[in-house]
Parts: sequence; structure tokens; C-alpha cells
Amino acid sequence: MSSQNIIIYKFTELYQILEELGTDLNINVAFEDREDHLNERVKNLNKYLIISNKNYLDIQNQFILDNLPINLFKFIEKINIEFLKLQFSNQSEVKVNSYIIDLNSREMLSKNIKLKLTEKEVNTITYLSKSDKPVGVDELQEKVWSYQSDIETHTVETHIYRLRKKILNTFNDNNFIISKKNGYQIK
Repeated sequence: MSSQNIIIYKFTELYQILEELGTDLNINVAFEDREDHLNERVKNLNKYLIISNKNYLDIQNQFILDNLPINLFKFIEKINIEFLKLQFSNQSEVKVNSYIIDLNSREMLSKNIKLKLTEKEVNTITYLSKSDKPVGVDELQEKVWSYQSDIETHTVETHIYRLRKKILNTFNDNNFIISKKNGYQIK
């Protein structure tokens, strides 16, 4: 199991306590008191939690410990819960080209613009984005819609048409899903 990265921001007393307990708790603990150094440090970490004793705006993954004193076991439990939330949040976002697909809220995001998607639209985008080659209608029917490939239907074509239109109207992107003679592809 890999250790967790915790950065204590402007909270010296907590840093001193956690530094002593760090190896026993399987956590890497660092201290920062300058925001520019903090931003530089987190650039190289994919999973981290910043603990401070008050809310500092514009800091992501921040856990505020302002209700002191606290039982050590409850504190460790709270840290573990925060890491679980981070893991859940990180797993719910998929990057496709210049877009972020939020699997939980079923939204497509780009430059502060959001597009609400249906579950089938999210499944279609994620399936297409995982393929290096065009995906045929039969494969999409089977893998995304769970239809048998010998059923005559235009469900896939209709959904792709509507999805492309939504993306064009929201993001002005006519090339997100492209049609090829042997299927659809996201490049």
C-alpha cells in the first residue's frame, strides 16, 4: 500500500505531531507556510491532502482542522475519509481531449462551460475514447446498448447525431466525434 501525502499548511503544531507519527501511520508529511511553495509542491503529487487550521481560498484538497482538541483516532479516521473522498473524486473524472467528463454528475466540462449528458451519452463517449480505431455501429450496439448485433435499429446513429449536435451547440466543436466509413471515433 502506498503512503498518503499530507501537507500541513501554516499549522506548525500539527506538523510536529504528524511528523513523529508519520511512519507509523503510513503517511508522508510536509510543512509549508508560503502559498507559492505549496503550489509548486503539489504539482508533482497526484494524491495529496492539505491540512490547515483555517480556510484558505484557492487551495484544493484542503481539510480544515478547526475544532480542537480532537481525539487522535478520530483525527486519523477523518484523514482516511478525506483521502477516500479524493480517490472517489479522482476516479469520477475522465479526460477526453480538452474536455473533462464527470461520471458522477454526468457532465462534460471545458473552460467553465458545462454540458449535461445522459448515461448512454457518457457511456458512448468513454467507450469511444478508449479505442484507438473507429468503432462500428454493431460494436456500440453490443457494448453500450447491450443489443444483439443482428437487430436492425438506428439507435446508435440517432444517439451519436444528437450527441454531436449537443456538443456543437454547447462547445462549438464539430469534430469531437468523427464519422469514418467503418464507424465512429474520438481523436
